[in-house]
Amino acid sequence: MKLRIPPPLVMLIFACFMYVLNRFLPFGSFDFFGRIALATFLVVLAFIIMAWAIFQFLRAKTTTNPINLTKTSNLVTTGIFKYTRNPMYLGMLLILLAFGLKLGNAFNTLVAAGFVYFMNYFQIENEEKALTKLFDKKYIVYCKATRRWF
Repeated sequence: MKLRIPPPLVMLIFACFMYVLNRFLPFGSFDFFGRIALATFLVVLAFIIMAWAIFQFLRAKTTTNPINLTKTSNLVTTGIFKYTRNPMYLGMLLILLAFGLKLGNAFNTLVAAGFVYFMNYFQIENEEKALTKLFDKKYIVYCKATRRWF
């Protein structure tokens, strides 16, 4: 795997970048009615999605560790995984979007987009290669039927 940084740490690094950008960029501020309520909704949704994914991993008795995929014992394709191949990363993206809303700086959406690019290139592509080796055609069929993010 190219990336050895745990994805939650990657999310925190991007969140720190969002904070610094918001603090020192003198423009890009925005506000609208319901901004904080929307941010709260996104965080709650993120935690529901991530908890559902963790529950499914535990029920399937497979690893939740994306760094060491050799311990993956089962391919989970039902529940939340029927709609997204990466619900944990989707949850992290929603948290970043919520944080960007809370900060109220429009440029933070670019940072969230950078998170998606970073995760696609450094994490997800490598996971997909490893899972293809482990599950072969079953995983390829799953990839064709289910989107990477949502």
